[in-house]
Amino acid sequence: MLGCVIHGQDDLRVDELKVPAPGPGQALVAVRYGGICGSDLHYWRHGGVGDFRLREPMLLGHEVVGTVLSYGDGASGPVAGTAVAVHPASPCGVCPECADGRPNVCRDTRYLGSAARFPHVQGGFAAQVVVPAEQLRPLPAGLGLRRAALAEPLSVALHAVRRAGDVRDRHVLVTGAGPIGCLVVAAAKAAGAAHVTATDLLPAALRYARAAGADTVVRADAPSDPGWPPEVDVAVEASGVAAGLNTCLGRVRRGGLVVQLGMLPQGPSPFAGNLVVSREIELRGAFRFDGEFDEALELLAAEPAFDGLVSSVVPVTEAETAFALAADRGRSCKVLLDFGV
Repeated sequence: MLGCVIHGQDDLRVDELKVPAPGPGQALVAVRYGGICGSDLHYWRHGGVGDFRLREPMLLGHEVVGTVLSYGDGASGPVAGTAVAVHPASPCGVCPECADGRPNVCRDTRYLGSAARFPHVQGGFAAQVVVPAEQLRPLPAGLGLRRAALAEPLSVALHAVRRAGDVRDRHVLVTGAGPIGCLVVAAAKAAGAAHVTATDLLPAALRYARAAGADTVVRADAPSDPGWPPEVDVAVEASGVAAGLNTCLGRVRRGGLVVQLGMLPQGPSPFAGNLVVSREIELRGAFRFDGEFDEALELLAAEPAFDGLVSSVVPVTEAETAFALAADRGRSCKVLLDFGV
């Protein structure tokens, strides 16, 4: 079978792999679609994500959906042939963070396609993968596999909005209108935000943000644009650059709240920390998700408009083309690899 394997910086290959067999507690899934995430792009272009560096070849991918094929000993779940999404995280369940009800920051978690530990946790970008059976989620009625491939990034967005607290009737600013930023827009609107403003440098990204439900879109490099709000109640930084965080800190009202969702570059990042003090702004991080995955599937099933955020579906045999397209935000939003070849 074919799998999309990163061997090092700028060394992405579609390799022939052995078909795996499910072990005890595992399920074998025929993958149909895999969404290319920003972290996948970082492994490809930079050989790592933040502090997580590649030390061996790794099967990429953690946004995968497909159908159940079989189970290993002692495992059970949706019957063979059921369409499922795969929750990519396996928290340890015993560390202080898990005991505190925060498994998304588990210190010993296993996450598909991650170099955070060694040996690396192999990902889901292959025609067939084995995963813990408890990670399978059957798709709600009416939700097809193509749209369901957005479940993992939408879960990230839902968690970020949850970290912002109650956004009902609030004005929310989202800096960065990549796939995650656009999904934060949708998540904020679903949570009852009265107005969502999205910013980005690229006109194409702003068009996707508008499709996701943004009430106002503005160019991040046009501070005189009349669309800029004088202040907002909540800001979610989804661009992963310090300039975006500074924008959030400068636009949120006194006593407001900023959620840092975008992964900033490795090492120190300068930002206007004085505003955190003088305006008593709350600054919170948001990392991955937990129960939001099931919520994401229900929201995707209820809202066909999410289809518009899937900009391209590319066969796995053309993986490098797909990655280049996903990296070009002037031409794409969410790009899916198709393993049904």
